Amino acid sequence: MNVRNPLVAPLLPAHLEAVQTLDQRALGGFWTASQWQVELAEPRRPGLGLWLDGALVAMASGWLVVDELHITLVASDPAHRRQGHARCVLAALLQLAAAQGAERATLEVAAGNTAACGLYGALGFTSAGVRRAYYRNGDDALIQWRGLEPSPQQNR
Repeated sequence: MNVRNPLVAPLLPAHLEAVQTLDQRALGGFWTASQWQVELAEPRRPGLGLWLDGALVAMASGWLVVDELHITLVASDPAHRRQGHARCVLAALLQLAAAQGAERATLEVAAGNTAACGLYGALGFTSAGVRRAYYRNGDDALIQWRGLEPSPQQNR
């Protein structure tokens, strides 16, 4: 029997091995172990993971800078793509950032990454510019932004 119990939870220093494994599978090793250690330990760098049957299958992380969330990474295990996991974990990260006072979110996405562009568009991001030859392979990046709704706790 295949039990599927999705859980979105903060990524912690104890998750170093799991995030490195997913990073390697999904992004080819975007960050080094030492970079991940900093990401997982720094409170102003929130990260959330979506765990399925005890395995990390999607994650999103960012940096809170004053009133902005700079999304630094969104990854989904290739074996679990197109199932809404990345959308779920990214939406949760946006909610978390709003609860912590962020008023808007930004990210860069490869102009040719149609799947990611579709995900971000579905979550309300719009392009505000282009960074030419932003990526190591020479691809351009689209600069995307969206506003964040204040959490109900902030309106009290």
